[in-house]
Amino acid sequence: MYKDETNQNIDIRKLIPNGKIPTPKEITAYLDERVIGQQEAKKKLAVAVCNHYKRIFSNIFKIGNDGEFEDVEIDKSNVILLGNTGTGKTFLIQNIAKMLGVPCHIHDCTKLTESGYVGEDVENILTGLLNAADGDVERAQVGIVCLDEIDKLGIKGENVSITRDVSGEGVQQGLLKIVEGNIVGVMPNGGRKHPQQQTIDIDTSNILFIGMGAFVGIEDIITKRLKPASHIGFGSRTEQTDISESILDSITPSDLKKYGLIPELIGRFPVIAHTDPLEKDDLVRIIKEPKNSIMKQYQKLAYLDGKTLTFTDAAIDSIADAAMLTGTGARGIKGIMETVLTDFMYDSSDSNDEILVVDKDYCDRLLCNILKMKKVA
Repeated sequence: MYKDETNQNIDIRKLIPNGKIPTPKEITAYLDERVIGQQEAKKKLAVAVCNHYKRIFSNIFKIGNDGEFEDVEIDKSNVILLGNTGTGKTFLIQNIAKMLGVPCHIHDCTKLTESGYVGEDVENILTGLLNAADGDVERAQVGIVCLDEIDKLGIKGENVSITRDVSGEGVQQGLLKIVEGNIVGVMPNGGRKHPQQQTIDIDTSNILFIGMGAFVGIEDIITKRLKPASHIGFGSRTEQTDISESILDSITPSDLKKYGLIPELIGRFPVIAHTDPLEKDDLVRIIKEPKNSIMKQYQKLAYLDGKTLTFTDAAIDSIADAAMLTGTGARGIKGIMETVLTDFMYDSSDSNDEILVVDKDYCDRLLCNILKMKKVA
């Protein structure tokens, strides 16, 4: 038990069920068992999350608020997480929230509009978090919110229209009051369909916000900034600066501004991280290795029927090929496995075989429409 500034006893397990903030290395070790690759993203997220919850403990329980640090206030560690679809952005955050035991809500920013327009108000983000916390305001106030597709709010082009920007800059401005830390009145059932309901006040000061998106095209902005300007005539410079393979390593807040996010919002997200594109070898490992891998899930389903389900390495290779060709990353593996195994599982209950083997020929036959794209390429 700890005491806050009003000397009221607070059960620390209300905030973090384990009663202890894990170290960044403990967080990454937990993620390594469940998420393949993305080591740099894991490291940045682990440090940001750890610092965020240390800040909460410092503010609520006044830990370390004495001596030379008495007047030191720790800023929030909100994160912008970039990366292609299917590279594990959402999965990383969900696993971090699961490890900490805090509520997590993922909200699609494309549904948000300015107040008075058809769509969702920004306050509905907190309604989703409150629901994820089963209506417990205290738990919601230390939860995690993922602002998915935040890149879709970017203002395109240098000249912004003087007409109403229903789902761009206006929404970004609306997000500021939530992200920076304020008392926000939230309608537990949403604001549009139930306007007569009583609002619930939620303090967003201790909520960790993570803005996620593919940010398609931002590599061009970064590359243009990194390449030296070319000159014509005397003293012209024709050589080009080498650009790193992982161009997102060089991203700066100015790149996000050029992409269309307003400076005020960018300033509320001091941590910028990114996931790397997945290669075929990554997909093979994703299929087989994590604790909750998709292969192990289907093997458990077979086990419940008294069967042992195995995959040859060549079969897994074909499934990974199909996932690469669909361009949906790890997210597409589940659908491909369903294509491969639906008939297999349908017939398995009538089979007397205790060991069921999925091989390459079987996979190739069912995935031929996808795999022929490889031959065309």
